[in-house]
Amino acid sequence: MTTKLLAGQDVEVDGEGFLVDPSQWNEEVARAMAKEEGIDTLTDKHMQVINFMRSEYMAKGTAPNIRSLGKTSGVSVKELYQLFPKGPAKLAAKLGGISKPHGCI
Repeated sequence: MTTKLLAGQDVEVDGEGFLVDPSQWNEEVARAMAKEEGIDTLTDKHMQVINFMRSEYMAKGTAPNIRSLGKTSGVSVKELYQLFPKGPAKLAAKLGGISKPHGCI
């Protein structure tokens, strides 16, 4: 694990850059992580997906996979790939400060 400065805050991240402690997350951390991933601006749609991911993770202990995300988040799979081009479920989880969904490589 590594300590990283994001949005003026020291956070612990794993080898892939996912937050180790979801309680260290806030929207400014998400915005800083997004910039590192090549997403200059997090839109309302981005935040809808990120907040949905966090909500599902907090309720169930795991993040939804891409199929589930496309069916239940209110954002289509096609749109998810437009918003998060490097892999929607994985990147949305990362920006949401939660662990990688099962099945993501």
